[in-house]
Parts: sequence; C-alpha cells; structure tokens
Amino acid sequence: MPDETITFYHAAPSRSAIVHWMLEEVGAPFRIELLDLSKGEQKRPQYLAVNPMGKVPAIVHLGVVITEVAAICVYLADAFPAAGLAPAIKDPGRGTYLRWAFFEAASLEPAIIDRMLERPPGRPGALGYGDFDTTIDVVARAVTPGPYLLDTRFSAADVLIGSALRWGMMVGCVPQRPEVTAYVERLTARPALQRAQAKDEELAGRKRGG
Repeated sequence: MPDETITFYHAAPSRSAIVHWMLEEVGAPFRIELLDLSKGEQKRPQYLAVNPMGKVPAIVHLGVVITEVAAICVYLADAFPAAGLAPAIKDPGRGTYLRWAFFEAASLEPAIIDRMLERPPGRPGALGYGDFDTTIDVVARAVTPGPYLLDTRFSAADVLIGSALRWGMMVGCVPQRPEVTAYVERLTARPALQRAQAKDEELAGRKRGG
C-alpha cells in the first residue's frame, strides 16, 4: 500500500496554521517541512517546485500537491471522511458547507485585510465582499445560535471561518460582538486547535533559538 503520510509545508507563525489545525482535526499522519520565511526559504528552487507562488501552506498527499488554504481543508475533509469534517456529496448540508468554506477566502479574509491595512473603501460592486460591515453581519448571523456553521455539526468550514475571525479579532479588525466572540471561544477550546497552537509555539521558539 502507498504511504499515506501527508507532507505539510508550514511556517510558524503564518496562515498555514489554519491547515495545521485542520490536520490535527483530521487525525491522519503528517510530517512537517518547516520553512523559515525570514530567510526566504519559501522562494528557494526546492520549494518553488512544490508551489511556484512561493507561499505556504502546501501539502503533498499520495504524490499530489495541493495549495491554497481552503482547497487544502476541503481536500482533507473529503480524503479522510472518518473524521466527519464534511457532509457527503449527496448530503443536503453539502451546499451550505461549501458556501462557508469558500466564503472565508472570497469575502471574509479580503474584508479583514482591507480593514487592517486601512485601504479606502472601493465601490461595493467592485469588491468580492461588498462592504466590511455586511460581511461581518452575515457571518455573525451564520454562527447564531450555533454552536457551529452547520448547527451542531463541526466541519472544515468552521476551521476556515473561525481562523479568519480569530485572526481578525487578534489584530483588532473584527468587532467584539457577543455572538462572534462566543463562537470563537467555542473553537478555541477544541483540543485539536490547542495541540496545533502548542506545536506552533514550539516551532516558533525553535526558530528564534536558531
């Protein structure tokens, strides 16, 4: 049988922490190839052969390269169905799951980044997310009453949306709305996220120590 161990190209800290959390939720075997972004290791030929964009994260599974956070999370949920992190193809909840899984990259993260960088608001019709306040309102309604985006079912969509909200709150861009704060607190209490965070702190400390 082929080796199903996932190779995970990672940098700590970076947005690849989202995939680290997802891998811990999946529970499949993986090994970390750590890249030091401050040394430009993501731009070296060896890694550019994996991801020509020179960005993390990326994974290799069964000889196939997958990049882009949302694509990786959706792939992992489907590749390891025993983890229960995605509705099956014919499940009525599949469409809602995919909606939120890709809302993070298409709308929520761009809205947060524009707010963080204090970019002047453009025409709503020209922006994928329209406007920041509407984007946050839509997410806040989606996680109410919760506990998750798919009601009582935790999924890869929560990993993606939850990670963006956690980061947005950390940088002071996402308002501390009670429903959003409660959702983030529920996710932060998940053992898989706590394991990923502890490992990332260790990796970051190892990098600082040389």
